[in-house]
Amino acid sequence: MKSPALKNTLRPALTLFILLGVLLGGIYPAIVTGLAQAFFPHQANGSVIERRGVAVGSELIGQNFSGPGYFWGRPSAAGNFPNNGMASGGSNLGPTNPALKQAAEERAKALSEASDGSRRAIPIDLLTASGSGLDPHISPAAADYQAMRVAQARGLEIERVRALIRNNSEAPQWGLFGEPRVNVLKLNLALDEVAPLVVK
Repeated sequence: MKSPALKNTLRPALTLFILLGVLLGGIYPAIVTGLAQAFFPHQANGSVIERRGVAVGSELIGQNFSGPGYFWGRPSAAGNFPNNGMASGGSNLGPTNPALKQAAEERAKALSEASDGSRRAIPIDLLTASGSGLDPHISPAAADYQAMRVAQARGLEIERVRALIRNNSEAPQWGLFGEPRVNVLKLNLALDEVAPLVVK
């Protein structure tokens, strides 16, 4: 037979459990979801970018562009598949790790060869992955480094490509937080609108 003390302890514990379950597992998420859909629907639904009614990606997750006629994003450390949202994470290699140095050197060689052996200093964000491995942005300097290669592949004047970079550059958040940046997907979409890439 249960003691009165046990009964008096279980009843409030179960009541609190059920109350918090309903409040935090149902009511609170419903309110937050409703407010997000009402005031920030684009962000709440993944910041998806559409072209002609077709989803082409998200503003928040990088894509693996590799053709000479496109701007390339940051290297991705997200597992075996670049920019895999299910495997977000950095390389976790310290600055003195030989594997990090080797990876950076290989990327530098590939970038230099794609730019006809350019000896220009390569911006660091083109050589190293971000903490998430999914960064959709590069610095304006990283975009400018690639501008000549893209211009030649597209048959555009270099200044036209640089104008696209400027027009698709984002300032620091509220002018205070972060650095100027360029969303690679948006820039490549703008490039496709100006000079569609002809596949030979």
